[in-house]
Amino acid sequence: EVMSKMRLEDKVAVVTGGSRGIGKAICLELARSGAKVLVNYAGNYEAAEQVVEEIKAMGRKAISFQANVTNQEEVQQMINEAIEKFGGIHILVNNAGITRDNLLMRMKDEQWSEVIETNLTGVFNCTKSVVKPMMKQKEGVIINITSVVGQTGNAGQVNYAAAKAGVVGLTKSVAKELATRNIRVNAVAPGYITTDMTDKLGEDLKDEIEKNIPLQRLGKPEDVAFLVSFLASNEADYITGQVFNVDGGMVI
Repeated sequence: EVMSKMRLEDKVAVVTGGSRGIGKAICLELARSGAKVLVNYAGNYEAAEQVVEEIKAMGRKAISFQANVTNQEEVQQMINEAIEKFGGIHILVNNAGITRDNLLMRMKDEQWSEVIETNLTGVFNCTKSVVKPMMKQKEGVIINITSVVGQTGNAGQVNYAAAKAGVVGLTKSVAKELATRNIRVNAVAPGYITTDMTDKLGEDLKDEIEKNIPLQRLGKPEDVAFLVSFLASNEADYITGQVFNVDGGMVI
């Protein structure tokens, strides 16, 4: 038990969009498993610092870092900071994501491009910036948070579904390119998880969603975080290029 809890000891993790929701749960779980964590955030300094404080309260190391994943320069500075402060970068979790929902007919150009930029290009930017340091270390793990919506599609989310499906193709391609360098790349596709994003849905819609989930309930952010922690560890050494659903059986 003690061993498995410390399976990420001496590892350094960067988690994008780490200040709330699924990202926050991932930061806390990686820290619990022994990792030093850089908590990336786009705008909410207080929320990110709160996550850092929670991690420090466990006796682990953490820092927060503001960077917009759509900006390659800021992303590069963030990765440099992780290496400078903690001595390496072993785990990258690409979790930052936004929604700008609208029906296709009404979707504005910027609603399309903002979601593609953050949810897909952001993953590309962050992944590209860790490749060199991970190659130099001869080890690394990249975990991309996609969505069941990338597999099933969703009315009103053409932009989000396209970006999240794009993340799957990116994951598999990068996994093939980096496999010989001892860098593993996998994706996790959450279903409906209770976060700020799903809280906006309203009770009626939530009941409707639960009816379509075999396990009849929404998931918790921790459900995703446990899998990410496992995939980041040496126990998952032989797993790369895969997409794992954490969705209560929604997509079977």
